Amino acid sequence: MRLAERGWFPATSGNLSVKVTYGGASVIAITASGKDKAVHTPEDFLLVDENGVPVAPTELKPSAETAVHTALYRKFPECGAVFHVHTVSNNLVSELYGDNAAVTFTNHELIKALGHWEEGASVTVPIVPNHAHIPALAAAVERVAAWDNRGVLIRNHGIYAWGDDAFSALRHLEAWEFLFEYEIKRRLLMSG
Repeated sequence: MRLAERGWFPATSGNLSVKVTYGGASVIAITASGKDKAVHTPEDFLLVDENGVPVAPTELKPSAETAVHTALYRKFPECGAVFHVHTVSNNLVSELYGDNAAVTFTNHELIKALGHWEEGASVTVPIVPNHAHIPALAAAVERVAAWDNRGVLIRNHGIYAWGDDAFSALRHLEAWEFLFEYEIKRRLLMSG
């Protein structure tokens, strides 16, 4: 997978989920805990319901952050995929702007990938604390998540990005990561 090739899943971190149909019901296929995201086989995913409970017999353990995924699916019924990665750029941006609880980008071409096509468009990604207690983390993400920006940064942790399907979730994730990398490089150039 190209996200793993970019180094966005260091030390088996991160997780991916998509809505699928199983037994006539809509369920979530989510990466299993502790799996290498560079290799994807059917054994790397398990099916869970809207509460994160496995719906089919499995020896796999759901990702530790399944509750964040299910919170986003509950908040946005139109959501079809949620991707969560850990990068140096998203961690640095989250630390630089964490006290502001958000960072805004304006007049970037890549904002169009997030659905903002108007002249002089801006997009803001909220930043929440990295709660060790996963239910608190899920509640914090759910509280600030907005469909029009399709991303939430966790301070010194990573980003959650989502979309109608896996293709759009990937597009949103790549747009955010481009903006984060741009901001880090811009600040370095301005300080030198």
